[in-house]
Amino acid sequence: MAYRQVSYQYETSPRKVKPEYEKKKNPYSKKKKSSTLKQKEPVTKNEKTLKLHVKTALYILVGFAILFAISYRNSLITASFDRKENLKSQLSTLQKENAQLEISIQNSLNLANIEKSASELLGMKKLDETQKVYVTLPKKDYVEPASEQIIVKEQTNWFQKLIDNIMELIK
Repeated sequence: MAYRQVSYQYETSPRKVKPEYEKKKNPYSKKKKSSTLKQKEPVTKNEKTLKLHVKTALYILVGFAILFAISYRNSLITASFDRKENLKSQLSTLQKENAQLEISIQNSLNLANIEKSASELLGMKKLDETQKVYVTLPKKDYVEPASEQIIVKEQTNWFQKLIDNIMELIK
């Protein structure tokens, strides 16, 4: 067997093969006027890389803007959640305080507690038999009717007064 040396060059590409036929041009297509349109200058390699860098930078900026918007939204959500939790804690403390006040009101309305506070704080005591006075009233009721008639005139407007005067003249 014969020894064959492989001479492969990296980063090379195979040659393009020309097609066996040529594409027919459309005779009916409109030709562009070269005098009215500016001809494009060939783009150099530096311009291509510059455009690529600018495009990449814009993508990065848009990505950062999106991430900033998401983080800002999350911070707003966290702030509103904290505010909600603070309001919940305030509500629970107010409910506890309200329950304690209700219990203290119920205790103060207890008859035994009222008697105790009246006797201790105010020096009051229950009536005994010597302090009670009985009153006897006659069984007939003497109510006298009023001898004078009291006429109460209400404040009326001028139209009502006019109608009342007309009604008195008609009678």
